[in-house]
Amino acid sequence: MKKTTAILPVAGIGRRLQPHTFTLPKVLLSVAGKPLLGHLIEFILGLGIEEIIFVTGHLGEKIVEYVRNSFPNVRGIFVEQKEFLGLGYAISLTKGITDGPILINLGDTLVEGDFQGMIGGNDHWVGVAEVNDPRRFGVAIEGEDGRVVRMIEKPSSFLSRLALCGIYYIAESALLYDCLDELISGNVQTAGEYQLTDALQKLVERKVFLRAHRVERWFDSGKVETLLATNRYLLEQSSAPLFSLPSVVMNPPVYISGEAHLQNCVVGPFVSIGKGVRMTNVIIENSIVNDHACLKNVVLSDSVIGFSSYFTGNLQKISLGDSSQVSLQGEEGNEESS
Repeated sequence: MKKTTAILPVAGIGRRLQPHTFTLPKVLLSVAGKPLLGHLIEFILGLGIEEIIFVTGHLGEKIVEYVRNSFPNVRGIFVEQKEFLGLGYAISLTKGITDGPILINLGDTLVEGDFQGMIGGNDHWVGVAEVNDPRRFGVAIEGEDGRVVRMIEKPSSFLSRLALCGIYYIAESALLYDCLDELISGNVQTAGEYQLTDALQKLVERKVFLRAHRVERWFDSGKVETLLATNRYLLEQSSAPLFSLPSVVMNPPVYISGEAHLQNCVVGPFVSIGKGVRMTNVIIENSIVNDHACLKNVVLSDSVIGFSSYFTGNLQKISLGDSSQVSLQGEEGNEESS
């Protein structure tokens, strides 16, 4: 039996997460004290998969650096995507690297479910979850035997509540690559892109048994609100012990780096604070504060503070990009952050 290879398409620009993604790939944004990509890699390693193909693009060198430094034992293969022509196109770039089973997991998606025994077998499957509004997703229509009988990308009318949630297993990757070749050679696009959903639909049309596999939880971290929701959930599941800090009140769950410096603060619930962060006179909840940021004299909720940014004043919600400086009520900026 050939070993399964994971494919992580992580080339996206992440427009819905700007300004943070001006300076950092969205998969390197932190949730619960670790880049989203770190959680994804750990999930894949937990399934017994040791080889991962990373399809990189926007700021791809930072992804290469992170993987090599943080996961030196991972057999990582890096493929650059120079044209943004859709997810199907991104996956097609990995043709020829592997001819065995493949697990595709979208770079901004974390899933939980029963996947043990689902990897390495001969069954093809796609992860699905029921949603109230399926128009924003690719959807699957399921037959009585669990077989997917139709798939369509972002339907304009209601077809099914089963949304494709960003994880796919193809036991014979050559079948999928052949369908992708057919799309691209025939210039078959949906919404101006080569869609993975359309290639999977071609598998269905070829009578390939593609099973709809339900996932238990699904987190799409493609915008600030969902990034914070993912942070909340992962903090709730964390078993990391809390430690006490003088003059700091903690309302768990929270993550605070041991290299952060806090004074006169109320932190939590649902707050992640990175290394080198300095906070004075801050009340904060449901937020992410990235490495080396500085906060003073502020009450914050539902916010994401970028790396090495500085913020002081009286505000309740902000999405502040890397190396930014905001000073309200006439307070001076932090010269060390400039």
